This record gives sequence, structure tokens and C-alpha cells, in this order.
Amino acid sequence: MIRVLIADDHPVVRAGLRALLDGEDGIEVVGEAATPGAAVDLAATLSPELVLMDLQFGQDTSGADATRRIRALDAAPYVLVLTNYDSDGDILGAVEAGASGYLLKDAPPHELIAAVRAAASGQSALAPAIAGRLMARMRTPQVSLSAREIEVLRLVADGAANGEVAARLHISEATVKSHLVHVFSKLGVSSRTAAVSAARSHGMLR
Repeated sequence: MIRVLIADDHPVVRAGLRALLDGEDGIEVVGEAATPGAAVDLAATLSPELVLMDLQFGQDTSGADATRRIRALDAAPYVLVLTNYDSDGDILGAVEAGASGYLLKDAPPHELIAAVRAAASGQSALAPAIAGRLMARMRTPQVSLSAREIEVLRLVADGAANGEVAARLHISEATVKSHLVHVFSKLGVSSRTAAVSAARSHGMLR
């Protein structure tokens, strides 16, 4: 039996996923979490084989953050990301956090069920379009930002100053500046605005 924990802040989405998964042989939904913190707590106490994880919860903590913490647990469950977001930054951040798979919420039910079974057994479960994006990034490493650099740039795009970025990510302001220097160098730009624009053109930011 594959024990699944659903982590999504939309109750309608959770209800729909529960109805779909509970109707499948060999799959049981053992819990639901509406916040990243609750997902980590329930993953520790319920011992699911798999966590279905959204990326955005409308909070400072993201699904990628929760994925990283869940994968650090003893006897950690696998994590399958199920989200509406498909920017390179989102994909890279989730995979680097330890997600075994990445699907979009408009995936057909049979594809989702197959991904759940694959991810729960430790196999990679990437949607074809997502796998293609990752391969494209590997072929163009000269414009590849790390997950942390993308996190910094995403906050900059939201209008955050260096001090606010540092506070949000729990790093020093000097570290933020260092990340931005690397971002500017990789993207061949000299300003925050240009960096955000270039990252969006490369599909690294939404």
C-alpha cells in the first residue's frame, strides 16, 4: 500500500486529489497539509511513502523549502511536486531540494497515478515537458543559476532590498551581495533590473 500525504493550500485541490487517489488500488491518502510546516510535521508523524507537494503556499516558506526538510527526515518519504508553475527556477529548486518528480496540475489523471506509483518506488517521475526543460538547462550551463541565486533574484524581482532578502533567506547581507555579483556575471548584466529581465527571458523566473 502506498501511503500518500497531500500538501496543498487549496482545500478543493486536496479534496480532488484525495478522491482520485483513494479510488486507486494500492494507494491510500493518510493526511492533508495546508502549509509547508504542517507538511513537514505530518511527514514525520504519519510516515507516508510519498508526499504530493505544491510549490506556492502564499507564505515565506515554499514547497521547495518543505521538500528539503522532509527529505532530511529519518526514513524520509519521497516527494512528488504537483504545481501550476513550470519556470526553470521552480523546477531546478524542487529537484535540488530532493523532489523525485515534478508534474503540472493539468496532467491527466492516468499520468498522475503513474507518477505517484513511480515516485513512491524511488523512480524519477518528471513530466516530459519538465524533463525537456532540465535537459535544455544542462546543454546551456553558461546561463544556469543555482537554486539559491534564483531565490535571491526572485525576491529582488518582488522589490526586496538586500537587507530584506537576507532576512527572508536567513543569510547575511554580504552573502546576498555575493550572490548578486555571481548572477550579474552569469547573465552578463550590470543591474538588478537587467538581471531580473534576463532571468525572465531565459525562463528562470515567472
